Amino acid sequence: MPFKHIEIEISNQTATIWLKRPEIHNAFNEVMIEELIRAFNEVSAMDYVRVVVLRGRGKSFCAGADLNWMRDVARYSYEQNYKESLQLSECFFTIYNCPKPTIALVHGAAIGGANGLLSACDLAICDEDTTFSLSEVKIGIVPACISPYVIKRVGEYGAKELMLTGKRIKGPEAERFKLVNTCLPQEKLEAYLDELISLLISSGPKAMTHCKTLIDQVSNKIDLTEALSYTAKMIAEIRASEEGQEGMAAFLEKRKAKWNF
Repeated sequence: MPFKHIEIEISNQTATIWLKRPEIHNAFNEVMIEELIRAFNEVSAMDYVRVVVLRGRGKSFCAGADLNWMRDVARYSYEQNYKESLQLSECFFTIYNCPKPTIALVHGAAIGGANGLLSACDLAICDEDTTFSLSEVKIGIVPACISPYVIKRVGEYGAKELMLTGKRIKGPEAERFKLVNTCLPQEKLEAYLDELISLLISSGPKAMTHCKTLIDQVSNKIDLTEALSYTAKMIAEIRASEEGQEGMAAFLEKRKAKWNF
């Protein structure tokens, strides 16, 4: 089934998922949400894709929820609202659990739910002029579905400041809050993205997937006692794997590993 509100470009072992509603600053509706879930599932299954980049066409990364969609949602019953909200939560969860490294490149504006999209990615970069706002409280609602991912990025008290005030901040302050990893002048952003992609592609593809699983487990699901055995088993299995054997052999023989060619 073709996409309506997004597009996928694949080049240099990298899948770029573009939000494609530039006329309304890539505001999302139920169609875009469903397409993002489908797109991330599709690229996750592509062995030749090593990195996934999420970005927006036009002047902005994403202006949050489409006003026309919000107008419809406001008339929904509780059951209808729950169904729509569950799909939105699934979108962020799917991005967060992508087995490949994910990068959000943010420009122009990231308003409301857009911050869930970038926070669910492994890395987020922006230019200095990007405007960020978690503005839900200003219209009497809360940033519920995005909260697990924003709070992971900025912590409890950073989330309180951003979510309770709904204030607008620019790129450098977003970096200070750790909402993004790196903020750069606009003219340096593409080169930095290329540098990140090169670093990721030079790493073992299965090792990066295992590393993402490791971080998730240690951060969210097991205590230090459980980690004692879990981490030892993981490294033992990976050292004995084909990729682990090749990586260690390449290091000792002072050559590039096979995935670097």
